[in-house]
Amino acid sequence: MAEVLVITPVKNSIETTLDTARAIAGSSVQVKHIIFNDFSSPETKEQLEKHKSEIGYDLVHLEDLTDHPSPNYKLVLQISQKKALEENLPLLVVESDVVIKSDTIKRLLDSLQKEKEVGLVGSVTVDENGVVNFPYLKFKGVKEKVIHTHRSLSFCCTLFSLDFLKSYDFTGLDEAKDWYDTFISKKSIELGFQNTVLMDAPVWHRPHASRPWKQLKYSNPLKYYFLKFWKGLDKI
Repeated sequence: MAEVLVITPVKNSIETTLDTARAIAGSSVQVKHIIFNDFSSPETKEQLEKHKSEIGYDLVHLEDLTDHPSPNYKLVLQISQKKALEENLPLLVVESDVVIKSDTIKRLLDSLQKEKEVGLVGSVTVDENGVVNFPYLKFKGVKEKVIHTHRSLSFCCTLFSLDFLKSYDFTGLDEAKDWYDTFISKKSIELGFQNTVLMDAPVWHRPHASRPWKQLKYSNPLKYYFLKFWKGLDKI
């Protein structure tokens, strides 16, 4: 029986997505993994269908549920919350540019038992050399193995406790936003929960591999901020 519901929103980037899915399938605890295909290319859709039985994930094509253009993170979170509550499971987001270790999910779940009133638990992200990277550069100098923070967690690899899922209805998420990491992190604190980052359970993160245009933030920041503000992309 699954101990956690794991979700991965996907927009193309099939190679990193399959790396993510295989790593989740290799977890030391039993999981139910759902990939949400958010209007990817026909080629990506074909590959996701091809590999789902081999790797062992369920696949939801959002084009079958909505005509709202990508990104559809709000819809993904709403569907996932409903399913997690129905199955009485915590919810884990592992994004498609993240590779977890075999014990990552177990350590996240164990943290729920060790800590009181936990809302969110995130794994710190690192590069291929094991060095803390985006989006957790703000914690790069931290020596503690586990930290409690009021700062925003990223959903790269973040577990939502069942208590938190029961306390806040995701149907209330703002339609005008694309991403909800900051809002939900603050909402958890507002509702009296604590947010935790496991510094000793790192996951490999290839920043923005799932949305290459966001690499412009580093290579061509003027163009990135033009797309962000003028085109209204990447609203947080």
